[in-house]
Amino acid sequence: MSNGTLPSYLSMAKPNPPANRAPWYKNTAPTYAGIFLWFVFWSQAPSGGTGIAGGTLSQGVGVALLGLVIAALLCHVLFYYVPGMFGMKTGLPLYVVGSAQYGTQGGFLMPGFLMGALQFGWLGVNAYFSSQALAPLVGNNVVAVKIIAVLWAALAAFVGLKGIQYVAKVATYLPLIPVIILLVLLVKTLGGLGDFDPAKLVAASGAVPVAGAAAGLSVFGVIALSIAFVVGFFATAGAAGVDF
Repeated sequence: MSNGTLPSYLSMAKPNPPANRAPWYKNTAPTYAGIFLWFVFWSQAPSGGTGIAGGTLSQGVGVALLGLVIAALLCHVLFYYVPGMFGMKTGLPLYVVGSAQYGTQGGFLMPGFLMGALQFGWLGVNAYFSSQALAPLVGNNVVAVKIIAVLWAALAAFVGLKGIQYVAKVATYLPLIPVIILLVLLVKTLGGLGDFDPAKLVAASGAVPVAGAAAGLSVFGVIALSIAFVVGFFATAGAAGVDF
């Protein structure tokens, strides 16, 4: 296809020179910190987003951490390094680079439209869980919770359309809020870490052992659940995080 028939978003695309690129700690690092410090992620991490007895803590803290490390390595290689190298070598945004694999129409639909649609999806998820977190303030009233969810989504959309430049200015510091919360939780729970008994956690869930086998996940099950939870969460945001 000649340049004369290329869509304007391709024919007018110009690489971002290395001299104009911000250092990783000013863009990529805050982006990923914001992704993994989002309360919807870390509040669901112990359960793996499921109702399985004991969740990712069925075999203790060590196995849970091992699962997180393996999941992190997979995310780095598959969803960070690959698209990151594309962007670093070409200096072009993801939807332009994607056209090499998907063609002019596919590049617009897959990296472009699909990533945009995912943002709407995460907006809905954020509105739902935020309203659930605020539900006790309104006595868990169903109508009030729904109103909060709608207002939260509308406010987030408005900020995205009108005030994103202001959000970008403080994005480097916003992750400090959940960091402080997690540090407070760590200080309050660190003393009991050595006494943690996964069997008691599984038993407290009310799960009934089957055929004499202990309830809860096996070591492999814990690692597999951790990988599924982390990769499933990160895969929708990893490519966007390294976009130019």
